[in-house]
Order: sequence, then C-alpha cells, then structure tokens
Amino acid sequence: MRFLDSLRRLDAYPKIDNEFSIRTVCGAALTLISTIVIVTLVIGEINAYLSPNISEELFVDTTRGHKLKINLDFTIPRISCDYVSLDAQDSTGEQHLHIEHNIYKRRLDLQGNQIEEPKKEDIQASTKRISSTESPATTTLKPACGSCYGAAKNASQCCNTCQEVIDAYRERKWNPNVEDFEQCKNSNDGSVEGKAFSEGCHIYGTMEVNRVEGRFHIAPGKSFSINHIHVHDVQPYSSARFNTTHRINTLSFGEQFEFGTTRPLDGLMVEATEGAMMFQYYIKIVPTMFVPLKGPTVYTNQFSVTKHQKSVTAMSGETGMPGIFVNYELSPLMVKFTEKRNSLGHFATNVCAIIGGIFTVAGIIDSLLFTSIHVIKRKIELGKAS
Repeated sequence: MRFLDSLRRLDAYPKIDNEFSIRTVCGAALTLISTIVIVTLVIGEINAYLSPNISEELFVDTTRGHKLKINLDFTIPRISCDYVSLDAQDSTGEQHLHIEHNIYKRRLDLQGNQIEEPKKEDIQASTKRISSTESPATTTLKPACGSCYGAAKNASQCCNTCQEVIDAYRERKWNPNVEDFEQCKNSNDGSVEGKAFSEGCHIYGTMEVNRVEGRFHIAPGKSFSINHIHVHDVQPYSSARFNTTHRINTLSFGEQFEFGTTRPLDGLMVEATEGAMMFQYYIKIVPTMFVPLKGPTVYTNQFSVTKHQKSVTAMSGETGMPGIFVNYELSPLMVKFTEKRNSLGHFATNVCAIIGGIFTVAGIIDSLLFTSIHVIKRKIELGKAS
C-alpha cells in the first residue's frame, strides 16, 4: 500500500470529483468546436502521411547513352499534307544520323475531319537533288531533249520534266514561272491550282535522336539539299500563299509525370495573321530524373520556351521561310525528383501536437470565459455593474 501511495503522488493529472465540477454551455460549445477542429486536422495529417513526400535535387548531368525522345502532335489546318515536310537536324544543320521515328501524316478537310487513314512520313534524310547532267545507269531509249528555256548550262543539257526545268532555274538562281513551261502544263507539279490549300494536315508521332542540340521544323514545300544547304521548294506557289496557322496538341521530350513542366505548350493555338509567317520556338530542355517509391526510374525532360514570329514575305525584308521551327538545347544540369515515405514518428508527433495544442488553447479560452462571466455576475448581484 505504501508503494501505491507513493506512486499516486506522481499523478500529474489530479482528478476532481463530479460534485466539485461545473458544466457550462460555453464549455460544451468549446468542446464541440475543439473536437471538429481536431478531427479535421488529424484527417489532413493522415492524408499527408499516406501521400509520398517529393524531394528535389539539382546536380550536373553525367548520364550517358540516353536518347532524346521527341513526342509531337501538330495540326496545320490550311496546308495539305502533300505540301508539308517535317525535317530534323542537329546543331550544325545536318540531318540527324541514326534517327528512329514513328511519324505519321493524316489528311484532313478544312473542317478538321479525317479524309483517309494516316501514312508514315519519311524523315530519315532530305532528298538530294541529282544534277541534270548526270546520266542514268541504264538507258533503253533516248528520249527527245526538252528545252530548259535558257537555263541550261550547256547545249547537251535536257529538261524533259517540269521538275528538271525548275531545277535548272534554281541553279541559275532564277525565279521560274511554271505557267510558261510546256513540261509543266501536262504535269501535276503545276496544274493543280489550289490543291495545297484545299486540305489540312495532322502530323503526329515520336522520334528518337541523339542527345545533342538540334532543331526540327514543319514547313511547306518539298525539302531537299543542295551543297549541304537545306532548302524547301514551294513551287508552283509563292511562299506568301501558305497559311501557317497551327495547333500544338502535344510537344514533349520524354515521358510525362506530374511533378514538373513537361508539356507547357499543349493545346496552344497559333493564328497566322498573314501569309508566309515564320513561327519560332526556342526551347531550353532540363534533363529530369524521377525516382518513384515503386517501379523503375523515369528519365524525362522538362522545358521552358520562348516564342517568336515574323513575316517573311518579300515586302517585309525579313529572311527565312514560312513554317513552324522548333530549336532546342540541353541544359548541363539535371533535376532529380525522389518520392519518400513520411516518417511514422513525425506523423505521431504532429497528431499529439494537434490534440494537445487545441485542448490547451480551448482550456485557456474556457477559463477566461468562465472567470469573466463569473465576475460580471458578481458585479450584477452587488449592483456595481454600470
């Protein structure tokens, strides 16, 4: 019994008999309010404990061997797929080597409806123009020599097709007028007036390139290279007639996850206020690593973008060609997001702090209210209230 009596003296929570306790309406109201607040905060703490914590780190990117995956989905509503080319280049302007892609074109009408099934686009390399002086490997019948309309380099050069006449003029740096060429009157190259503008085009898919600075563009005209110079031929139309209005449905560089800005351009609709508009997007890519609690590590990229547009008509005095040009460069730094489980001790500490803190504050408020009300009643009873 002595041991129990000694132990009883250590009780930090002395009890008061019921006949000595007073229950008030204010105390009941404070109890209800305190209970509601405690339950709400505890539920929030439980959600925070069950949700993983995301830590962020920044360090120099030393990863190797990862390809840069480009996911793109563009809609050009006013240019036919037959007159739109997609090309990818590295920082030197040369075509990317060993590019892997699944890029498709889908023909659309002017209302945006699909005309036919999508077809895979070939963006492996630009078409190299063959000199008109080169002869084929085998010939079975020598055709009649067509006129080059003054653009021939020598008397033996022949221009038997519309394209050969245009090439001869291009080499002379002359502007061809296809309506004057007999070869173009019976050719699809110049006789289908308005074909380029009677349809739209949906270009979408993915391509994987080396992790180096580079660019890709979607521009009207057939692309080819002359002396390592990338050129788009928009014949038989002038470049000013092409409306480069476009919608970026999706543009990203890698996988998507919710803790970063991996797709800031999604859903962007850009209207061309006039013909021959050049739209440029300068993108700064930040390599990103995401380490989840479960599952493999995700390597992706966030990016920021700066937009610029200009008119490249002959009257504007600006250089360039109409189209959508995306230039990207890689940051030498990498961001790492790591999911971490919250500590059980931290959760328990917060719950205890919530319950104890609210009960303590509520007790202080209740004591002040009870004392104030009691003092006021005493003054009223003594007639000292004024």
